[in-house]
Amino acid sequence: MAMTIKVYEVDRHGRTRVRRPTTEVVPVEVVEEKFAYPACRCPRCKKATE
Repeated sequence: MAMTIKVYEVDRHGRTRVRRPTTEVVPVEVVEEKFAYPACRCPRCKKATE
C-alpha cells in the first residue's frame, strides 16, 4: 500500500510554502536501527521499563 507525503513550511506569520509537492512513497517493511529514535531516558519512561 502506497502513501503520499507533502513537505511544507510555515513562517512566523502563519503563511505556508510548499517545499516538495505531493509525492507517492512506499513504506519500508523493517526500519534499520540506525534510523530509529533512541529510547527515552526521562524518569517516567525509565520507571515504566523497570
